[in-house]
Amino acid sequence: MTQSVMHANADANTPSVPSVAHLLSAPLPQLLDEHSAEIIDSSIRDESFLGAVTKRRAGQVSIMLPAGRSGTERDTMARYLLGRLLGADITELPGATTTVMAGV
Repeated sequence: MTQSVMHANADANTPSVPSVAHLLSAPLPQLLDEHSAEIIDSSIRDESFLGAVTKRRAGQVSIMLPAGRSGTERDTMARYLLGRLLGADITELPGATTTVMAGV
């Protein structure tokens, strides 16, 4: 099964790029605060949908994650999507996962 991860970047004015070590070790609430980000439960019910991230022109970041997934999956996807949005040198997800990069 192919899984899709959508990633949208509204503009090129992103904050400094965090290190992968910081993305993986900082408490998630701290990361969200540092980058004006919030996690929103997505209404998408497709099991292959892992999440999406958008950044508004004003700088707010919204990370949409499927409701009902494990805390570990939601934490991992939030860190991954935020890292990709900010341009961190983060490895693509393994397996049959597709990351779609789209400008808004």
